[in-house]
Amino acid sequence: MRISKLAKVASLALAFGLVAGTPAYAVDLQGSGASFPALLIEGCKAGFAASGSGHTYVYASSSSGTGQANSDKSIGDFWMSDGAYTAATKRASLIHVPLVAAPIAILHNLPSKTTLSLSAATIAGIFGGTITRWNDPAIVADNNRSTTKVIYKKDANGNPTKDAKGNPVVLRTQIIQQHYTLPDKPIKVVYRSDSSGTSENFTNYLNKSASAVWTKAKNKVFKDSFPGDINSAANLGRVVGAASSTGVAQLAGKTPYSITYAEVNYATANNLKISNVINPAGSSVVPDSVGVGAFLASATQDANGFLTYDYATKEKGAYPLGIVSYLLADTAYPDKTKAAAVKAYATYILSSKCSKDVGAGLGFSVIDGELLKKSLAQVAKIG
Repeated sequence: MRISKLAKVASLALAFGLVAGTPAYAVDLQGSGASFPALLIEGCKAGFAASGSGHTYVYASSSSGTGQANSDKSIGDFWMSDGAYTAATKRASLIHVPLVAAPIAILHNLPSKTTLSLSAATIAGIFGGTITRWNDPAIVADNNRSTTKVIYKKDANGNPTKDAKGNPVVLRTQIIQQHYTLPDKPIKVVYRSDSSGTSENFTNYLNKSASAVWTKAKNKVFKDSFPGDINSAANLGRVVGAASSTGVAQLAGKTPYSITYAEVNYATANNLKISNVINPAGSSVVPDSVGVGAFLASATQDANGFLTYDYATKEKGAYPLGIVSYLLADTAYPDKTKAAAVKAYATYILSSKCSKDVGAGLGFSVIDGELLKKSLAQVAKIG
């Protein structure tokens, strides 16, 4: 009898300990939206679940347009958008948190192992349909020249160290002589056919950096920003669309002599090569965390959390197609436990355990310094 009572007491104590160690109101968050940050969000799922918050999440990757539409209808608990959401239908209590940073990469399916370099005007010509063959003089000129490579001083996170003015500290520069014999083959352009924050950022870069070529303003729908007639006879079958980053990368991977735009991490899985981008300082820059960090250092942020990028920055090592993906979250969740869970999710994605330990291997950049402070200030408003 005594043993039985002790066993019951022990069982009760064990059960109490388990309950006491687990939050009473653990939340399984539902998120949706942009495909751009999806690999990082998915990669950090297990770490978040084990982080002690007691909460978990699932994320449905589709497009920024879907995330914005779902936020209007309060479908799910949090949403991701690669562009600032300013539509009249946006709820007043919705805020933007710069949550994930990464480069948009120019991916191509050329047989050569030589690194391709492209300037803004050339990229605009290729995607705008005025440059149609790989041995076009503009592409040849971009790839047979001297360019500057910048080596930055890095911090413990692998990001550029900033000086007192917030500028990256340059350790040294070196001159690289490029030579690339380009094939006499037609260029097959693959673009995002769905409503996409990636397309919005990409077309904004083209318009701001090469306005004489890309004459239309940015748009979430690529074809609506296309400066000519995307359905002209010259473009039919040569300029084609596919939905999502996964879709464009897969199609480009199956199409020799193609080019597309997507996250860096889609290159390896689809046997695509990554182009360097020639920035306004004349440097040919690889799309990595260092280049993105140098570019974002020149961005400004308003009270809503929106970033305005300086595409004309003369920072030598800036990769000018770096972007952030915003968390759309509420400042007035009806369920305050859910609000706390969303706040915990955002804090974890911004933490080094996610952004650095997981993100670095996936091609993402760490949000740090002044931008991190501003992001965390936005997180604090979730409630």
